[in-house]
Amino acid sequence: MTRIVVKLGGGVAAQSAEAVLALAEDDDVCVVHGAGAQITSEMERAGIPVRFVGGRRVTTAEALEVVRRSFAEVGAALCAAVGPRAAQLFGDEIGLEAVQVPELGLVGDPLPTVPPVLLELLAAHRIPVIAPLAAGPLNVNADEAAAALAQGLGAERLLFLTDVDGLILDGKVVDLIDAGDATDLLDRALLEGGIVPKLRAAVAAARAGVPAAIGRTAVVG
Repeated sequence: MTRIVVKLGGGVAAQSAEAVLALAEDDDVCVVHGAGAQITSEMERAGIPVRFVGGRRVTTAEALEVVRRSFAEVGAALCAAVGPRAAQLFGDEIGLEAVQVPELGLVGDPLPTVPPVLLELLAAHRIPVIAPLAAGPLNVNADEAAAALAQGLGAERLLFLTDVDGLILDGKVVDLIDAGDATDLLDRALLEGGIVPKLRAAVAAARAGVPAAIGRTAVVG
């Protein structure tokens, strides 16, 4: 049985339930979800400044409260759509680990982790649905959290299901890119926006031996 980690963007989470269930018919599936648009909207409503650096959200203690509430709402909606096999979890409560990035506030660089509860749920044919928070608590970019979790669990695949087709260069979707070429694009700052953390995470996973795909773009080590 193949072990797969799926990262769902908050904007497509609930709509992706059928895809998650299809993958989980024959394989072990662990889901990490975001809630980016909802977090931004709630922060703006509360008058909290919204700022990103390298695709990652600068997070104050006040913002972290909004982050957790938004994750809770998105995770609950996703679990309701997936059904009784889903188990809603918060990363900081199950032992996901990260190293704080002080210049971003309460934000962490995730470390490969193997929370025992995930192994127990997968063994019981459940589908863990995880909000990307780490012990601290720290806010973790969902793409990077999925990559670290895939490494920790020894997953055979990492899939990013998103509302974009994949890595687009010169107006076309790139079907396949190796980690070296992807790193060159990142180092030369030729990309911007949400694809940056996704590609960074896919490269990390691919170099650790976990084949990754962002939409239609496959990233190999």
